[in-house]
Amino acid sequence: MATEIKAPVFPESVADGTIATWHKQPGEAVSRDEVICDIETDKVVLEVVAPADGTIVTIIKGEGDTVLSNEVIAQFEEGAVSGAAQTQAVQGNVEQAASQTEAGAAPVVERAQQVSDQAPAVRKALTETGIAAGDVAGTGRGGRITKEDVANHQTKPAAAAVAPLSVAIGERIEKRVPMTRLRKRVAERLLAATQQTAMLTTFNEVNMKPIMEMRAQFKDAFEKRHGARLGFMSFFVKAATEALKRYPAVNASIDGDDIVYHGYYDIGVAVSSERGLVVPVLRDTDRMNYAEVENGIRAYAGKARDGKLGIEDMTGGTFTITNGGTFGSLLSTPILNTPQTAILGMHKIQERPMAVNGQVEILPMMYLALSYDHRLIDGKEAVGFLVTIKELLEEPARLILDL
Repeated sequence: MATEIKAPVFPESVADGTIATWHKQPGEAVSRDEVICDIETDKVVLEVVAPADGTIVTIIKGEGDTVLSNEVIAQFEEGAVSGAAQTQAVQGNVEQAASQTEAGAAPVVERAQQVSDQAPAVRKALTETGIAAGDVAGTGRGGRITKEDVANHQTKPAAAAVAPLSVAIGERIEKRVPMTRLRKRVAERLLAATQQTAMLTTFNEVNMKPIMEMRAQFKDAFEKRHGARLGFMSFFVKAATEALKRYPAVNASIDGDDIVYHGYYDIGVAVSSERGLVVPVLRDTDRMNYAEVENGIRAYAGKARDGKLGIEDMTGGTFTITNGGTFGSLLSTPILNTPQTAILGMHKIQERPMAVNGQVEILPMMYLALSYDHRLIDGKEAVGFLVTIKELLEEPARLILDL
């Protein structure tokens, strides 16, 4: 007896999703907990797994279709391959073969047009690998290309060199690809932040020499004791947490005509992934030690790299830290991560000549930027908050001694 396979239950912040890839087709055997489908939302990619050993009987929602929370996307039959599924799979193969025979050697233009209707995940894979759509043989239903087809094409031995297509001198080539749901959602949120908040940015600079010396002195012992690499981010998270305690408005948010003061400290740390910038949240950072912060960030980075970040990992947050210095940025004005009212931007550590007690010294300096919503946070509070972070970083003993 066939049972229903449904989309996951989306949280309130996610309205719907898009079927990105079907990894299994009707008639194919699947194992319990094997991934059979990817659903792309505006935050994460959710995996749908087989409820038991069996076969996919019917796919109700194809690749590229929009699905709602808990909506039926396929019919599944537990146990051996069903006769209905086998019949449907054979019929599909026959229809595909017939269409290929009728089409003959289809022009590359037609195959490229065929792939233009593929799921976002497939288009993204083709774009990232630089593989032409017409060069990939589609094994999906109706000859559609899957992510596995792109990956398999990459691993094939190189064929004989083909003469490059002649391009007229002066011809300029363009490539048009649709935005992923995540990129569209990020664009909407950034635009809303600039249009719906009174955003202002204040700057300062911090001498990183004390932290660098402390890190050099204790990093080996720290890693041996805690199994975590001592980085700079843990110092910034702890300094920001202490500064948030002293300036509650920076840890607040605006909800309509109300100000919500949060009595906890959940700091989002911006992490770069293949799908774009994501902001997983470290919970209750006031209760975390440096090792827990470092291990938390490392775990999130690994999940982001493997595409395993869940919606619960990125929900909430009362303050955000972003590190443009990872990519070499010397100075920037970060955009608010609404509904939060402030965001701290870290930057590249750059050696510069500085005046110290009437003498010129070469010091490792970093520019800090605090963007804030002026509707809630006054300039005095914003500057005081940033100066507090500067002082805590330049004298790390203050963090330990609670000064």
